[in-house]
Amino acid sequence: MQLETLITRFQQRDTVAFEKLYGMYAENICGVINTIVKDDTLASELCQDVFVKVWKNAESYNASKGRFFTWLLNIARNTAIDEVRSKTYKDQKKNLSADYFVGILDRSEISEESSVDTNEIGRLIKKLKQKCIELIELLYFKGYTQKEVSEELEIPLGTVKTRNRSCISQLRENMKK
Repeated sequence: MQLETLITRFQQRDTVAFEKLYGMYAENICGVINTIVKDDTLASELCQDVFVKVWKNAESYNASKGRFFTWLLNIARNTAIDEVRSKTYKDQKKNLSADYFVGILDRSEISEESSVDTNEIGRLIKKLKQKCIELIELLYFKGYTQKEVSEELEIPLGTVKTRNRSCISQLRENMKK
């Protein structure tokens, strides 16, 4: 069955389609979550929460805005970051790097559909200047707030905001190439 058909059936509350999508993505989503929370048990619990959220909000997925895996990945990332912030685990995630995050996603057991996304993430990030890589790593992979990035990098908050916009613009430009 094609992925598009599977997603359409999932959005129509087809439990068989949900189970297939879960089978395709759960291991990778748990890995991503574990990269952020650094706790296998917690990652498994959050992975379940992510799939419950996805099931409840299936109609909000819009293929014209991006791939299903990317949508799922964003929900997982946000869930993990929310959990880490709520439990104040910030010190435990300081050794996490963007290369490690991309490496986790780029494992051979990831489905063909999702590996395109992760290869693209790695390619786009590696094209950025080091200051952008560092900023994106802290903001998006480690879950720091802009204020925390300002303190960590010892630069003004306004500089963080401007640099973030600039780096995101550069990522968008790289996506067009």
